[in-house]
Amino acid sequence: MEKKSIFTGRYAGYSVQSFKKDVLSGLVVGIIAIPLGMAFAIASGVNPEYGIYTTIIAGILISLFGGSKFQIGGPTGAFIPILFAIVLTYGYESLLLAGFLAGIMLVLMGIFKLGSLIKYIPRPVTIGFTSGIAVLIFVGQIANFLGLSNVEKHESFLMNVKEIILRMDTINIYSVLTAVICLIAVILTPKILPKVPGPLIGLLVSTVAAIIFFPSEVATIGSAFGEISNKLPEFHFPEITFERIQLLIGPAFVIAMLGGIESLLSAVVADGMTGTKHNSNRELIGQGVANMVTPLFGGIPATGAIARTATNIKNGAVSPFSGIIHGSVVLLVLVLFAPYASAIPLASMAPVLMIVAWNMSERRVFVSLLKTKTTDSLVLLVTFLLTVFVSLTVAVEVGLIAAVILFAKQMSEQLIIAKALPDPEHKNKRVETHRVTNSRDCPQISIFNIEGPLFFGSAQTFEQSIMRTIHYKPNILLLRMGKVPFMDATAEAYLSSIVKDFSTHGTVIFSGMNPHPLSIVKKTGLYDYTGEEHFFEHTGEAIDFSLEQLDRNKCLSCQHFAFEECTALSAGLDYKKTEET
Repeated sequence: MEKKSIFTGRYAGYSVQSFKKDVLSGLVVGIIAIPLGMAFAIASGVNPEYGIYTTIIAGILISLFGGSKFQIGGPTGAFIPILFAIVLTYGYESLLLAGFLAGIMLVLMGIFKLGSLIKYIPRPVTIGFTSGIAVLIFVGQIANFLGLSNVEKHESFLMNVKEIILRMDTINIYSVLTAVICLIAVILTPKILPKVPGPLIGLLVSTVAAIIFFPSEVATIGSAFGEISNKLPEFHFPEITFERIQLLIGPAFVIAMLGGIESLLSAVVADGMTGTKHNSNRELIGQGVANMVTPLFGGIPATGAIARTATNIKNGAVSPFSGIIHGSVVLLVLVLFAPYASAIPLASMAPVLMIVAWNMSERRVFVSLLKTKTTDSLVLLVTFLLTVFVSLTVAVEVGLIAAVILFAKQMSEQLIIAKALPDPEHKNKRVETHRVTNSRDCPQISIFNIEGPLFFGSAQTFEQSIMRTIHYKPNILLLRMGKVPFMDATAEAYLSSIVKDFSTHGTVIFSGMNPHPLSIVKKTGLYDYTGEEHFFEHTGEAIDFSLEQLDRNKCLSCQHFAFEECTALSAGLDYKKTEET
């Protein structure tokens, strides 16, 4: 039954009409994917045909095995900085191994059902590194846009900027003209011909213009990378050694995380556009399979492409067949027309990537988050700056750590620990903090209202607040924990310290403890150490128990009158008989 739902459930009610829609949408997205695949490969520091191979193989496999009906997979702009850094530092062969390792990680993430955990990555982190990647892509294309010569590629952003500035005297006016023609065509095409892919028209128009009006004046794909072969990719298993795995496990993890995040974001966008529901764990497995197989044929890492997935849906896609057809269209174009792509000027590819960078920059959300001037703004800025000036790997790691630390700090500040007493004027005698004053506070019973999560970030504050306040050592310490939803092991350790320290001269009792904290103290043995009789469901019961434990001699002539019963106790009377009277 499960097998049927995986492989045929997505095709329920499929018809000839549905197939026609898939063919149309697959054709459109396939045409769009061709220039993007080459552009992303070139920007990643590898030959353009490797981007084509990735589009074909990963595109088909992600549609076959992924968890979204409409997902279009392939190379994307988000990978460019990390892939370029790997190629520059370790070489193309190592990139294949890193992609393969990332595929294994994605499969394992899916098998162990970690798909839902991706959603816990804070939005400021994803917006920060996405915007940073956009800046890197945009700046990385300036040299090709201007036709600068002898530009040396560096991993460092600042070094690349310096290189561009130093080579400004080599501007090629023909390259600029070619790039401007492409840019105008890409921008105007959606307005004039909404259903025609702008990048394809931009490349065609600018290439034809360059060939007719100034041949041999601009660098082309052919002059930079050699002629693009129309042969199918050959199978080649990357060399695997323990040393190479150690070297590439970090970059592979970043590729896996980035691929997982982007593919699931794309699947969520698809859900929102179609009213469907993707399977996040199966999507990770599909992405993993694609990234394990693609490097074996020379392809670079791939993931779900949000823009192409949206285009797929807008053009009427019905099932994963559209993604399979998209890959098949690219394969057909590779076989029939690949050599002609060698004539495309590099200056024509630059505007295509610049517009991709502009569209993925999340500039409005970025500015909006900055304006909040909260910890989210700090996480966003740190992640963005580290992505641009250090590396994507460091940016994601530091961004996540910063987000966790700042979140823990915020949560710890939400913890409220305050002494309280019953309010006799309230019909239910609610225990309120405002009742405690210098002149009204029982010397023998300390009641504390505790509100908020008790965890590693707030545990020490919790202990210090309690112990500092009860320095005069009352007989009874009553902790009201009805508003503590959660308690971790660190907080339990501090709570245990309070109980054991106080138990040397008095008694600790609890009221209203919620199921999660209660289960923790039972598992650690603190429940048995304190005694079941010291845990109460209601505060009223706990206060009645506390009053029974009072040293009546200390109550004589006491003027605090913290409880209603204190009037009788201060006079040496039995408060129970007084209540009955």
